[in-house]
Amino acid sequence: MLKYLTAGESHGPQITAIVQGIPAGLPLGKEFIDRELARRQGGYGRGGRMKIERDQVVINAGVRAGEALGSPIALIIANRDWVNWQRVMFSGPEADISSPLVRPRPGHADLAGGLKYNHHDLRNVLERASARETAARVAVGAVCKQLLSAFNIQALSWVVEIGSVKTQRRQLPTEELFRQAESSPVRCPDPEASKQMMALIDKANETGDTLGGVFEVIVVNPPVGLGSFEQWDSKLDGRLAQGLMSIQAIKGVEVGVGFRGSRMFGSQVHDAIAYSEGKRRFYRLGNHAGGIEGGITNGENIVLRAAMKPIPTLRRPLSSVDITTKEEVEASYERSDICAVPAAAVIGEAVVAYEIARSMCEKFGGDSLEEMRRNYAAYLKQISEY
Repeated sequence: MLKYLTAGESHGPQITAIVQGIPAGLPLGKEFIDRELARRQGGYGRGGRMKIERDQVVINAGVRAGEALGSPIALIIANRDWVNWQRVMFSGPEADISSPLVRPRPGHADLAGGLKYNHHDLRNVLERASARETAARVAVGAVCKQLLSAFNIQALSWVVEIGSVKTQRRQLPTEELFRQAESSPVRCPDPEASKQMMALIDKANETGDTLGGVFEVIVVNPPVGLGSFEQWDSKLDGRLAQGLMSIQAIKGVEVGVGFRGSRMFGSQVHDAIAYSEGKRRFYRLGNHAGGIEGGITNGENIVLRAAMKPIPTLRRPLSSVDITTKEEVEASYERSDICAVPAAAVIGEAVVAYEIARSMCEKFGGDSLEEMRRNYAAYLKQISEY
C-alpha cells in the first residue's frame, strides 16, 4: 500500500523522497508541491537558512503528462546551501573531516546519536537529524493532499500557542480559520495573539533564546470507517500520533479534547449520537473525541494538536562536554531558527495527510484512481443504507 522513504543530509546536495502506492491516473502538479514547500519555509522567527533555500521539487520518476503512473514517485529537493558545504559534506574520501564537531547540544540528537552509531564527529548525526529532512515530508504530504482532494478531504492547520501566548478560541468555520492563519506571519488566526506571539519571538531573539508552541491540524470531511480497532497498529489515532511525534522537536500529541478530557466527567466528554434522514444519517452532537472512536473515524472532523519544544540550538549555548577531551564546554552553535512552530504546523498537515491517504488506500485502494473512486462510492452507498 502507500509508503515512503526519505534520504539526504541537511547540507548535502539534495533531499530525496520515494513514494510508493499512489494510484495511477491521479493528477499531480509540481506547482502545488512547490507552494506547500514555500509554506513550510515561511513563518516569523525563521533563521538564515530559509533566506538561502528556495525549495522547489523535481519529480524524477512515477509521473508522466501530469498523472501518476502507479509506479514509485521520486521527489528531489536541491539544497542551495550545498555549494558552501561541498568540501565538508562530500561523499568521497576527499571530504574535509579535519574539524569534527565534538560539543553536543543539549536537547538535540547529537550525543545520543553519536553514542548509538559510534560517531566521533557529531556532524554525522546532526546532518540527518536536522529538521531540513521535513522538506521531503512536506513534498510527500503534498502528493497525498492531491489524492485526498479527489475525495473532498482536506488537512488544515494553524498555530494555537507560542510560548506563553495562547490564541482565543474563535467560533468560525474551519476553512475561515485556515484562511486567516495563512495571512498571519505566525500562522495564527487570532490577530491580537499573533501580535503578542511576534513580540515574544522578538524578545527571544534579543536574548539568544528560542521558543516552542502548539499547533492544531483539522482533517475536514473524512469518511466513517478509516482505521480499525482490530489490532494495536491499525488504530488510526495511534498512527496519527506516531506521525506527528516523528516530526523533529514534537514532544506531545492530543486527539480531540486530549488531556483536558481526563479532568472532566464522562458525561461531559463523550459525544451523544443523533440520527436524521439527511445525507449523514448518524452524527455526533459534539466532537470531544476529535473524530476518532476506538481507533476508527466516526465521520466528524479529525482534531489533532501537537506540542513543539523550543529549538535546542541556542545562540547563548548551555553547558556541555567535549566528547574528545571530556572537558566542560559550551554547546556548539549551528545556524538555526528562533521559532519554527508556524513551519511545524505545515509539516503537521503533511504527515497527517499521509496517514489519512494511507488509510484511504487501505480501505478503498485500487491500482487506479478510477477504481478507488468506484470502491469509495460503493462504500458510501452501503453506509447510507445502514
